[in-house]
Amino acid sequence: MIVAAALAALTACSSGGGKPKDGALVRADASRATVAPADLAAAATSANAFGVDVFHAVADGRDGNVMVSPTSLATVLAMLMPGAKGQTAAEMTKTLHSSLPADQFANALGALNAATAQRALTDKADLQQYDSAWTQKGYDLQQPYLKALATAFDTGMHEVDFSGAPDDARQTINKTVQDQTNGLIKDLFGLGSIDASTRLALTDALYFKAKWADTFQKSGTSDMPFHLGKGGTAAVPTMSQLHEYGYAENSGWQYVELPYEQDHMAMGIVLPAAGTFDTFRKEVTADKLASMAASASTAQVDLQLPKFTFDTSLQLKEALTALGMTSVFDAGAADLSGIPAKPEKLSVGTVVQKTHVAVDEEGTTAAAASGVSVVAGAAPGPSHTVTMHVDRPFLFLIRDTVSGQILFLGQVTDPRG
Repeated sequence: MIVAAALAALTACSSGGGKPKDGALVRADASRATVAPADLAAAATSANAFGVDVFHAVADGRDGNVMVSPTSLATVLAMLMPGAKGQTAAEMTKTLHSSLPADQFANALGALNAATAQRALTDKADLQQYDSAWTQKGYDLQQPYLKALATAFDTGMHEVDFSGAPDDARQTINKTVQDQTNGLIKDLFGLGSIDASTRLALTDALYFKAKWADTFQKSGTSDMPFHLGKGGTAAVPTMSQLHEYGYAENSGWQYVELPYEQDHMAMGIVLPAAGTFDTFRKEVTADKLASMAASASTAQVDLQLPKFTFDTSLQLKEALTALGMTSVFDAGAADLSGIPAKPEKLSVGTVVQKTHVAVDEEGTTAAAASGVSVVAGAAPGPSHTVTMHVDRPFLFLIRDTVSGQILFLGQVTDPRG
């Protein structure tokens, strides 16, 4: 019943302006799948582990700010997985840390996203997630693949003219994603990334906006020194508050969790010991982040946290290849034979993700969009006060506190952006 209610809520959340307006919809006549609680938990664990892997692949050794959305990227790949076969399917399953068959994993992730949206709706947070699929006009698709998209993500294929007007199709897809993220994610697919060889484009757009359960007073914000990741210091606007939060620490790190209204969503801030950020980051795992959150207990925290806003744009082919997804990008080795109704060699041309995050006294706004192009041919009451002054590089995550699902994961080495 909970899953059914969540699915209904997501359908409502994904209606209206979020739906693509152009192109006929090719869709299987199938309803959303019923998903067992164990599969929901498995999907959350898999997506989190995969997301941390991707974070390491793009952030380790990088000085600047960066954020990824494990949920969005796992979802857009789960939209592709039911069409993968053989070695390609095995590599995708392993890279995503999934123990479930492709269709079952897609169903579970779709239901997990729906349940998260339902909790956000209850909390009066603004969480919107849209899954869209696009195909060449007249391109015949296998019914089992269309059914997988319908049962897992309540979507079909919107027809566009990749062959005759590829840049018009690209702009249509990009405009849809921009609308779905309230204007925060623009030009997801760059110029030339969609061409006449494109047969499919899959997108996931995620938008989140929520207020802190206890907002920071603007009068408590002042410029304070922040030790930059690349060396030196800068004066940055820093929020201050003495408040009860979930808090955990050991000799190597501090963790504080800032709940949003109604407590079903929260931002975790991880502050490594001074001088250890690079080493600490390399050792972060999904299990370690989950353990920090689980060990947090209520404490009076003297918290100083810089305001920050930044955008990240990632081309993920190299990162995913390094994680083991090799054949899907190889025109000769890729096996996506579960997609076209008539035999045609397909492979993935590009995987992209763009993200945006803004944190201030009121709360958080964050957005992400992920895209895949598929081409033919070429390829108890606290007893003391703890101090946590976030004045050096730190990690942050936005998660669903019920399922543990990580929506966003990032690092801040310079709050100025």
